[in-house]
Amino acid sequence: MSDSKLLKKIQDYFCMVNGIYLSCLTKKDGVMTEVGQCNDKWKSMLTFIGEEKYEKLILRLSDCRVENLIDEPLDKDYIRLYGLIVRVDNTHDIYWIIAAVIDEQMSNDERNLLPDGIIITSEARLNRTIEFLETMTRQLLITKRDEDAANEALSLIRKSDEEIKKQFHMLEAINSVIKLLEMDGSFTDMAQKALESAVTTIKLTGAFIIRKNVDGMHLDVIVSYGRKPFDTISITEVPFFTGKPYIISSDSVMPEKFRLFMEKQAMRAAIFQPVNIDNRTQMYVCFFDEKDDRSWEKYDVKFLNDTKRVIQSILTKKITTNSLAGSYASLEAILENSGCGIYVADMSKSEILYMNNYCKQLLSNIIEQNKLEKYIFSHTAESRSFTEVYVTEEDKWFDIHRTGIAWVDGRKVQLVTMYDITQKKRYQQRIENQANNDFLTGLYNRMRCEQDLAKFIDDSVKNDTRGAMIYIDLDDFKHINDGLGHQYGDVLLKAISHSLTQVKGIENHCYRMGGDEFIVIVTGSSVDRLESIINDIQQIFVRPWFLKGEDYYCTISAGVAFFPTDARTVEDVIRRADIALFNAKKEGKNRIEFYNEGIDGTSTKRLDLEKHMRKATMNECDEFTVYFQPIINVKGEDVCAGAEALVRWNSATMGFINPVDFIPLAEYLGLINPIGEHVLREAAKHCRYWNDMGHPDYKVNVNLSVVQLLQNDIVKKIKGIIDEVGIEPGNLCLEVTESLAINDMVRMKRILSEIKALGVKVALDDFGTGYSSLNHIREMPLDIIKIDKCFIEHLGEDDFSDAFVKMVTELANTIGVHVCVEGVETDRQYAIIKKMGIYYIQGYFFDKPMCIESFEEKYI
Repeated sequence: MSDSKLLKKIQDYFCMVNGIYLSCLTKKDGVMTEVGQCNDKWKSMLTFIGEEKYEKLILRLSDCRVENLIDEPLDKDYIRLYGLIVRVDNTHDIYWIIAAVIDEQMSNDERNLLPDGIIITSEARLNRTIEFLETMTRQLLITKRDEDAANEALSLIRKSDEEIKKQFHMLEAINSVIKLLEMDGSFTDMAQKALESAVTTIKLTGAFIIRKNVDGMHLDVIVSYGRKPFDTISITEVPFFTGKPYIISSDSVMPEKFRLFMEKQAMRAAIFQPVNIDNRTQMYVCFFDEKDDRSWEKYDVKFLNDTKRVIQSILTKKITTNSLAGSYASLEAILENSGCGIYVADMSKSEILYMNNYCKQLLSNIIEQNKLEKYIFSHTAESRSFTEVYVTEEDKWFDIHRTGIAWVDGRKVQLVTMYDITQKKRYQQRIENQANNDFLTGLYNRMRCEQDLAKFIDDSVKNDTRGAMIYIDLDDFKHINDGLGHQYGDVLLKAISHSLTQVKGIENHCYRMGGDEFIVIVTGSSVDRLESIINDIQQIFVRPWFLKGEDYYCTISAGVAFFPTDARTVEDVIRRADIALFNAKKEGKNRIEFYNEGIDGTSTKRLDLEKHMRKATMNECDEFTVYFQPIINVKGEDVCAGAEALVRWNSATMGFINPVDFIPLAEYLGLINPIGEHVLREAAKHCRYWNDMGHPDYKVNVNLSVVQLLQNDIVKKIKGIIDEVGIEPGNLCLEVTESLAINDMVRMKRILSEIKALGVKVALDDFGTGYSSLNHIREMPLDIIKIDKCFIEHLGEDDFSDAFVKMVTELANTIGVHVCVEGVETDRQYAIIKKMGIYYIQGYFFDKPMCIESFEEKYI
């Protein structure tokens, strides 16, 4: 199935599930997929939208440079038309045309006018669908971009490797040909070996050398290898014996005389090189191939030209009776045109005998710094060796090949060839960087962390030293992502990553494990500064982060494990640090805990808790019981005004579990959502019963977890439970914690305002325990402020506690908000609170939380 067909199939299923119409376009290819759903239904939909509106949106998409979501206004409020643009690095982009019919925006009459088969959706569902579509598409584009980059790098490396191998192969061949200059023997014997080397190296059909016959009218083949085209031929039939070189590929356009000659000799490609002695053409060296696809490459031409030069040198040597000057001049001509850096050195005398110009270019900085002799003679002379080295002075990588040969004067020297492989190494480093680094933050990734940690553990065991691993998790990072959007979450992760790498002692040992989790490894002498390093990390999170025009706080919890004392394997070190991290979360977050064997049992208990909690939530939360603690109205005769609902877990396997033990884990795992819905529904049912049984003013308070409040459909779920149970909305009070509210004030004001619009009351719980600001009381849509019990414990004994409770009470009265005091346990506390004019009290002074039967027996 083609990519477009597969995309169309996925799109149609996506549209069917989410109740929308989709079309995909790209800037490069235009329409990738037509609109999902049946064509006749889309035609009906297009009638509602208007073709001119649809075409106008497409034009706006192509011109848009800044926005990523374009809303095309339509005549009907319940019809929506959006254009979604997903870009990555301004090189990859996809456009989505999104059309939808919004159910809650239609009247019954409008709904009846819809054509049969038109699909509809909800506002919230459409928003979630667009967000998911953008996230999915962006990830696909990032993956495609990285895949294209990796494929391009691999292709270039392979091409570079093949080119280097080919050059090296040819260099070895030409070296063997050059050694012919040292041999004694006839010209024909040595020339035939040179031809053999050439033919076998680049896989030709044959090669031969021709010269004029004594009659001056014919040309004779004096040496050949492979297929021999002729022995003697008339000079008039040969078009190339002119003193010039000719290079003819299979697809070359040739003069008629050349074409006839090539056809007659069954040659498809050929190179004809003149051999000159004393500026006169004495012979021709001919290389030919009968294959149809032979196209001479520059390396082929250079290699065959070098072979011809050696043959010419052999001939010159014979003619000049082994003249050293003549041999050296020919050899120099070959080496100067070899395509790589070459130098010849007498290692025993530390003497550089020869260096070609290309080698001088490669080592230009070393030569300029007068370090050439030091560089060359610092290497051990070997008869044959291959090395890959990085030369700092040149900032280049070289492949170096050393071969022992006899120089033109007979002494043993070293012939060294140098290939510049810097580009190849850069590509390799790029691929390694993609494999080892996190693409978002630039930190090392999980795979690199595990590799480094394994090495550090091994070193610590061998050297009897100690190292530490710090496992870091951002507290409530989900609030930033959900509240501000993933792009601002990414900005925060980048800023945190940069700050971590600035901490002295861990600069190159910071890793992102995924999501909002980081690992820092402390080794060597830095372990002695572990306390200072931890303090520096904590100081990073004391200050606020400036995001979307406002300051936001983000704290961390962390766990520390030592190696090899706490563990000696990668898995165990990470697991023990994770155990310590979970303990830090459990103890209230924004803290760092060290692993000890005592909490390992806690980890086992945590796994059991998680397993049984998941099972309990799958069974309709029937193991979770709602207890009620009465709330007393002390403005008069101390009458019960209702109760706060508190969840308890009586596990069928593990027995009664303390809320302190399971609620943090439920929030951490996201299981607080079904548990919280269960508590809210049960509390509302019982309150409805109290209201019907003679207590119409009784209210019930229910705590909403941070995780619940950040769900996009929380208001819809609350309304659904109110409608299902039939409770009077004003008798339901939802409690939110102060720390959540101030961390994302804009979002909380919006959500709480929507909750109050249902008629539900809102209470601010644990006031005074977070980053308190009295301005928050004025900004939030509140009905009740609940003062934390830590301020009540020392009433009458501590001036600050007295002043704080009194100040909050007076401020609340001024703005029309009631105050509820938690944790009242003594006569002294009760008497002081009554004098302050506070309405509501909770605490053991009246009653502990009790099961529903006990509560109703006493208060109903």
